Amino acid sequence: MSGIGEHRLITVEGPIGVGKTSLARRLAEHLDAELLLEDTASNPFLERFYADPKAVALPTQLHFLFERARQFKALNQTDMFAPRRVADFLMEKDRLFARVNLDDDEYRLYEQVYAHLSVEIPVPDLVLYLQAPVEVLLERVQRRGVGFEQGMDPDYLRRLAEAYANFFHHYEAAPLLIINATDIDLVNNEQDFLSLVEEADRLQHGRHYFNPMAAAPGSTVGSAS
Repeated sequence: MSGIGEHRLITVEGPIGVGKTSLARRLAEHLDAELLLEDTASNPFLERFYADPKAVALPTQLHFLFERARQFKALNQTDMFAPRRVADFLMEKDRLFARVNLDDDEYRLYEQVYAHLSVEIPVPDLVLYLQAPVEVLLERVQRRGVGFEQGMDPDYLRRLAEAYANFFHHYEAAPLLIINATDIDLVNNEQDFLSLVEEADRLQHGRHYFNPMAAAPGSTVGSAS
């Protein structure tokens, strides 16, 4: 297998509701790769965060920080010839969420903790960044039906989406494919998914864009890069 199949670590990223975990699962299955997912369910503060963000923002964020660091530390301790992996998060996203969620004093404390973590963060061979408008993100969050997410503030999603856009505007650590996921189904529509794989397969370096139209069954998805 060539191109995307040669990558040792592929990361799928994007704001809440955009479909990154679903795509990571689909891609891992396609590539016969090991799947590395965020463990959001184990965060005991998350449900309270959505009910009252200011009250528990710092412990929520620190729990995520320690858990993500633990996952990467475990990854570094595995055999160097381990199979290819697909992840649904970058370590850098933790700072992105921290800057959105924490006030200035909390963020300074967070940064002190972050600076003392002794974890070697692997650089992906390819990053797939999914984008969609806030109204699409909200609709998808509501559709997946996680109880404590149902009252999510649209302004919070907007600030997260803007933070992601700003982060990836400056991202240069790995080849980057920016994907307009508004009108496509990368999990259930085989044509959409294979069109994305074909686009990603051509990437060697730099920043690229995949902006397809919605694909009807049997139709061809266009792309721009």
